[in-house]
Formats: sequence, C-alpha cells, structure tokens
Amino acid sequence: MSTRVSALERARRDYRPRSPRVLADGLAAAGLTEVARPAPAAVDEADALRAAFPRTFGRPAVRIVPDRGGLARRPLRVGVVLSGGQAPGGHNVVVGLADGIRALDAGSRLFGFLGGPRGILTGDTRELGPDLLEAYRNTGGFDLIGSGRDKIETDEQLAACRDVCAAMDLDGLLVVGGDDSNTNAAVLAESFEAHGVRTAVVGAPKTIDGDLKGGGIEISFGFDTATKVYSELIGNIARDARSAGKYWHFVRLMGRSASHVTLECALATQPNVVLVGEEVRERGATLDRVVEDVARVVARRAEVGRDYGVCLLPEGLIEFVPEMGALIGELNRILGSEADAFDEHRGRGEGATFLERRLSPDAAHLFGALPERIREQLLLDRDAHGNVQVSKIDTEALVTAKVARLLARWKDEGRYRGKFSVQTHFLGYEGRSAAPSNFDADYTWSLGRTAALLVAGGRGGTIASIGNLAAGPQRWEPRGIPLTSLMGVETRRGRRVPVIAKALVRLDTEPFATFARERTGWEVEDDYVYPGPVQYFGPEEVAGRITETLRLESGPKPWRSEGAGE
Repeated sequence: MSTRVSALERARRDYRPRSPRVLADGLAAAGLTEVARPAPAAVDEADALRAAFPRTFGRPAVRIVPDRGGLARRPLRVGVVLSGGQAPGGHNVVVGLADGIRALDAGSRLFGFLGGPRGILTGDTRELGPDLLEAYRNTGGFDLIGSGRDKIETDEQLAACRDVCAAMDLDGLLVVGGDDSNTNAAVLAESFEAHGVRTAVVGAPKTIDGDLKGGGIEISFGFDTATKVYSELIGNIARDARSAGKYWHFVRLMGRSASHVTLECALATQPNVVLVGEEVRERGATLDRVVEDVARVVARRAEVGRDYGVCLLPEGLIEFVPEMGALIGELNRILGSEADAFDEHRGRGEGATFLERRLSPDAAHLFGALPERIREQLLLDRDAHGNVQVSKIDTEALVTAKVARLLARWKDEGRYRGKFSVQTHFLGYEGRSAAPSNFDADYTWSLGRTAALLVAGGRGGTIASIGNLAAGPQRWEPRGIPLTSLMGVETRRGRRVPVIAKALVRLDTEPFATFARERTGWEVEDDYVYPGPVQYFGPEEVAGRITETLRLESGPKPWRSEGAGE
C-alpha cells in the first residue's frame, strides 16, 4: 500500500461505522435465536436440494439479539476470502469480522486467503492483525488480500480445502462474494460437515450488480456506492449533452444478467431513454423493435430542436432480446459441449463455418447478419461456465449503428430532419473499487460483525444479512439466512446443478413502476438530475442518502420468516 494517502483517505480512516446497538457494543451480550425455517427459493426443487445438501438443507434462519449470550467466549481462528469482482466495502467486511471476533475474545486471530478461492486450495494466507487492518478501514478495492474467480467444484478441490482449513484449525471461514461465490460457500459448508471438519462456512452478499437479493437479503453491498459513482458521471454527461447540444450519449452500465444498476441510475438521473432488459424480454421485443423505440425518441427530440440526449442500457441487454437470447443460448450449448473442436476449427480460420453448421437456420441467419465486430465478441473466451461473455460485447455500438441506419432511412422518407451524432461510454470499473459510501461502510462493517457472531455460534451454511436497511443503522436487524434457502437448480455445462439464482428486476415492484410512470416525461424534456459525487460529510439527507431502489422498495415491512417470533 502506498505510503502517501490523500486527505480524504486520512479522514475516512477516522470514520467509525454506525450499526445496530447489538453489533456496536462489545458483543458480550449478543446471542442468536432461531426463527422459522424459510421456504426454499424454488419450492418445487426442494427434494433435489435436500438430496444435494442432506446436512445443511432446511436449517432455520437466526437473528442476532441482545441480552441472550451463550456464544463461545474463547479465542477464535477465522479465515476470510474475497471472491469475484471488487465491490465497495469489501475491506470493511474484513475489518468488521476482525473487530467482531476480537470483541468476543482479544486473543482471536484472522487470516486472509490470498488471491481469492485459489488461496484456500493452496493454503496461501496472510494474518490480518489490527495494525495492518487499520490502514484499510473504509477504503475501496480488494487489494488487502486480492480476489479471484476460481471455482471450488471437484472432489479433489473440496478435499484440498478441507485439509487446509483443518490444518489451520479454523473455527470459521467467511466467503465474501456474489451468487456463484456463495453457492461455493454452500457446497463447502456441506462438504466440511460431511467430513467432520468443524470450520463453520459463512457467506456475505457482495455484488455491485445488485442481483443477489431476495429471501431475506435486501441489497448486496457495493450497489449503493457503485450506482452513486455511475449516477454522478451520467449527470455530468447529461449536463454536457445539454450544454453542447449536439451529441447523443449512449451509456452501457454493469449488469450482465440483470438491469438493477441501469434502473437505479435512471431513477437517480432521469435520462431520455432507458432500456431495461427484463422489460424487453417481457414484451418479447425484437432487436429491431428496441432500435425503433430509441429512434422514435431521437426523432421526437429533434422536432423541438434537441439533437442531443442520454440513453442508458445494461451490458447484458442483447441476452434479453428474444432472438439474440436464443442465439446466445445455442452458442453456449455448442461452445460448452464442443469447445475443443470449435477451438481447433477456429485456429484454422473455420470457426464461423463450424458454428453455422450447428446453429439452427434462424440463429445462423441472425449470426451472419451481425456486424463482424459483434460476431467476434460473441466468440471471445468463455466464462468459467463455458458461456459467452456478454459483458465483453459493445452493445451500445450495436444499438447506435442500427439506430443511425434507421434514422437515415427515415430522413430519406422525410420523417426525420435532425442530426444524430453519437458518443458511447461504458461505466464499469469506475465504480467497483470506489471508497464506500457511508451506507456501504456502515452496512459492510455490520455484515462482518454479524459473520463473527455466526461463526462463534457454529452456524455454518448461512449468509450474513442485515434487514430493515431503509430505517437507518440503529434500527437494522442482523441475521443469518440459510444459504440453501436461496438456491434453485439450473443447467450448467449440460448438468443440472444447485445454484443461487440471480435476482432480476421485477416489473411488478415500486422501483420499476415509478420509472414506468415517469419516463415518458423524460423523453422530450430535459428533466435531468445531477446527483454529484458521493458525499461522506454533511447533512444526513446528502451523506446518508440511500438508493432510490431501496427507498422505493422499503415500507413498514421489517423482514421476518413466516411464523417468526420476537
């Protein structure tokens, strides 16, 4: 870590996160109480999940409560791993975990596995002492111990993890990650218990995409900060568009599988056009229909002399377009089952021919009609599941090219008289390692403290969660949710496997309903909102502002499992 720090970094080190009182005090009186067993996310797949997780399926959720006690008061040895892409607040989860286990017993020790899950396989660790961690309080990034996207799936890998954690005599292991990483945590928890390894495996919900939610998880950490960073930039772009008066800005945002980031940024900035992937799929809109919808707004604004505007779209948009989704599905199947053969043909310059012979006629026709750049991007290196990496496709370039062609045709027909000049942007890495907002700093520290209590209580197979988030830190409700209650069964590489499903934007919820009511007014008028940068100091309505999504989703509905008591 650099020896030179900015004035803001120095000030942020002095910030002490807020949390519910049961987590803020010394934890000596904190305890766990069981509540009713939550129903699995996919009730019709309960038998399959029970068969895959015979020891950990069907466990009750737990709440952290004061004046209960009963947790082990002895030195704890705990490991932590950061898995997947960065998200603001990751360091505070680690700091909160360390603070928590040392509040339970000053002799407790924390070890960070280096480089993500691979570190568990190899036993590559770093002890995280108080002096080291002090420099990382309220900082962005994952550079304390690094991260990675390695999967722990095979019997050999699971055995290696059991051996490492047993040799280190760990009481607990905290896996900080998204849906795939917490699926790994569930598999590890089951494996450890099946083989008598006492390490309690606990998860924490991380992803800026916001698609790890539901079942007792109100929001994943990092979403608040990242969307505020993006919204600042979008507001700046909108101000520039209005000032210059000559460019349409198309902004692609993070969200390969869900449009939560795009929807939140839209609610925060009020751009002229917003493409929500889940709505595109619900409408069954073709790519040409999506393009026509965008072109219609461009033409309407041109009629009132506004040859400029802002359009937001998620990086995974094309996967929501029915014919593109079908094409990608076929490519995933072919590239997943015949990867070696495809790579061999591609090496000889025959990759396209190889695919066209295996694609359905409609898919082959669509693939051939795509711009060469997009075809190449569809065939880039696959992800860990063998799927097309949709996030590497310049969706905004595809949309703008087709919009430009349609507008040119309309101009020839006398239906459009404007000028269409385009600037494209991809906002992704700018938000992943930002210094966490006050909300994310508070939230992640509380998640770490919650995880410490779950480990102390031997509650493996759970994910740390905080409820009632819109009410303010003092009224937050810390708890542990069984990981298996979040799971369903999906097809991965031709096999049906248990996974935590990604949560998509629901069109029947208040965030989308609010957007749907307001968006028509944004199309022609310049109703832009300029949020400005993330604020860490000042009035609570500025420095403590929560996301529009969380505000609109909240209400007098604190989380409670069915039949839960106080």
